[in-house]
Amino acid sequence: MRRQKRDRLDRAYSNGYQAGLCGRNKENCPYQNTTARSEWLGGWREAVSDRHSGLFK
Repeated sequence: MRRQKRDRLDRAYSNGYQAGLCGRNKENCPYQNTTARSEWLGGWREAVSDRHSGLFK
């Protein structure tokens, strides 16, 4: 059975979360599409919030 690729918006969110954990700036968002960009920024915001809460170093 084949593995299915994750939805593009899920990938955008995950990539944004990883970028936020690494401390990258939100201006580095690679997406031009407003929907994907919104998901990426949502992941980025959550990661930054988690980092400030002390969940990650």
